[in-house]
Amino acid sequence: MKIQENREKWIQALYKLRLQNLAAAFLEALGPVNLVGAQLVYLSQPILSPLISQEQSQDLARILEDPSETEIFIKALRDYEPSTLWEG
Repeated sequence: MKIQENREKWIQALYKLRLQNLAAAFLEALGPVNLVGAQLVYLSQPILSPLISQEQSQDLARILEDPSETEIFIKALRDYEPSTLWEG
């Protein structure tokens, strides 16, 4: 799966939990420390594996490692509008 697809899944999950704005603010505030967050995601993969796939956690870590990807993720979190179709 491409990083963009996993990014969209993360955004949708955060939106469903109504945490998209909090997550965006958190990522903005941490700035350079996001690299440490990426390392924590890598280290916690065995613990996270029952909840999310290894590919999804690796893509999240890649998003946190790359400042330009983090900016894209933050902007997408702020701009996300769910589809008008009911998704059950």
